[in-house]
Amino acid sequence: MMLGAIGVVFGDIGTSPLYTLKEAFSPHYGLTPDMPTVLGILSLIFWSLIIVITLKYVLVIMRADNDGEGGVMALTALAQRVLGTSSRPVYVVGILGVFGAALFLGDGVLTPAISVLSAVEGLKVAAPALGRWVLPLTLGILLALFLSQRFGTERVGKAFGPVIVVWFVALAALGVANILSNPQVLKALNPYWAIRFFVDHGWHGIIILGAVVLAVTGGEALYADMGHFGRRPIQYAWNFFALPALTLNYLGQGSLLLRDPAVASNPFFIGVPGWALYPMIALATAATVIASQAVISGAYSAARQAMQIGYLPRMNIVYTSRKTMGQIYVPAVNRILMILTIATVIGFGSSTALATAYGVSVTATMLITSIILVVAMRSRSSMPSPVFWVLASAFILVDVAFLFANLIKFMDGAWFPIALGVVAFTLLRTWARGRQLLRAETSTDGIRLDAFLPSLMRHAPVRVPGTAVFLTPQTDIVPRALLHNLKHNKVLHKCNLLLTVQSLPVPFVAAERRLQIEPLELDFYRATVNVGFMETPDVPLALMRLDQHGLIFDPMDTTYFASRERIVAHPRRGMVLWRDKLFDFMHRNATPATDFFRIPATRLVELGASVEI
Repeated sequence: MMLGAIGVVFGDIGTSPLYTLKEAFSPHYGLTPDMPTVLGILSLIFWSLIIVITLKYVLVIMRADNDGEGGVMALTALAQRVLGTSSRPVYVVGILGVFGAALFLGDGVLTPAISVLSAVEGLKVAAPALGRWVLPLTLGILLALFLSQRFGTERVGKAFGPVIVVWFVALAALGVANILSNPQVLKALNPYWAIRFFVDHGWHGIIILGAVVLAVTGGEALYADMGHFGRRPIQYAWNFFALPALTLNYLGQGSLLLRDPAVASNPFFIGVPGWALYPMIALATAATVIASQAVISGAYSAARQAMQIGYLPRMNIVYTSRKTMGQIYVPAVNRILMILTIATVIGFGSSTALATAYGVSVTATMLITSIILVVAMRSRSSMPSPVFWVLASAFILVDVAFLFANLIKFMDGAWFPIALGVVAFTLLRTWARGRQLLRAETSTDGIRLDAFLPSLMRHAPVRVPGTAVFLTPQTDIVPRALLHNLKHNKVLHKCNLLLTVQSLPVPFVAAERRLQIEPLELDFYRATVNVGFMETPDVPLALMRLDQHGLIFDPMDTTYFASRERIVAHPRRGMVLWRDKLFDFMHRNATPATDFFRIPATRLVELGASVEI
């Protein structure tokens, strides 16, 4: 599991040395690579890794798991459970969580673009004439990466793990070799140099955090991918392998800068011996492909959680591991990320241009995670209260500083990830609000169950053998499919289940809580199938437990009835017209509930209806 975690989880943060110091000393920031400045930047990078990654994510946030699952949506569900019935705070936390998830999905576009592009740009150092091949090679590599996702995280992780192990060993070896030429760079481990940097540069010291934050991108992926590998493998791999290697490499690059300020144009590749340059470019390219895997895997997890909580339409989910439920592949999300990532590379054209855009979505997600963490852990933290609040305040303060430094770059490209996040947030909120309106409209026009059953007793229809399962999102309203069946077929099955699939704010539901049955009149039963937000419901499998409730379930003598609504957008009702039409588009392209619930097509009857919202 540690090997798989190294291969999938640490690729993002592990490739940050390719561009972090290069960006810090780019003309954009106007820094001179003298000794106090170099040591100050290195000290900021090192202590950012300690505070943001080691303390915040690895030691604190990973303890705020939701039954083993991580990510901003899982943390949001945990915080909402802590808040209980307090509706306003629950709503605010929900909005924050959704926006954090939207930003994280946007990060799934930028990370593959900048990571792969920065590695392939090493060709310019080895042979400037090859510069014209950088963009085509990058696009080809990204295309291959996204097409390989269908093989699953487990296989990809096992294949990538050894490569990333070699990558981190190479980072450490290069770092040690360069540190030996100028050991005084080790002074950067002293936080004095970070403090002195702020004293010497004033407000400009805050701005440079926009480059320093590149060293900690990937922290959110550590948390989001926790469900894929577990907390302990990730913690051990970071503390005893990834962190030491990264620290040594950053110090080695700093040693080169102290010796020759001219290497600031690309300190990573210039520090590689000539004989190893081409192999290192190949290894870096492989590592950056793997770096992209961390956020892509995290995007799948975030999308599934959003689906189950009701913020995204149903999509096909492919489980790629028999051992770990968290290892999934979502083809629709993969296609969207692939198209946007390729368009981003073409649009920006270079890692330097992308670096100005990179970081906003990451730091905003980190800040949102810190705020929700405070809500989720304030009453259940095992730490003494003063220690918890000191750490929480420090985390939020650091995140605010990083976010401010990145927002300053808004006109230089930082607008792009914000735009991606806003678009994703709009889609998430539109779907959630549209479902609320659809449910409200169905309730208004529907017939209440407590009035329907007595009338059915007075005018009993013909009963036929077998079991009928009527899918309905509302337990107190007669399903439209049932009314249409009575109207057109004029028959009623011997046993009738009014079935609702309910997503609970927990990752997984215990087997004994999976199916709940409430007897009604006339051989009617109200059935509820409970699922966690990390699960894909299987209705036929859940109904196999009917015998525990005194009912006989024969899959070959059961018919499922479902209604499929056609949305009609009304200009003066519901949302604004364009959002109504957007919801209609998402509704029409969602995976049908019957497919999502794994209901066999040969046992299904669907009846259509128009609903105006």
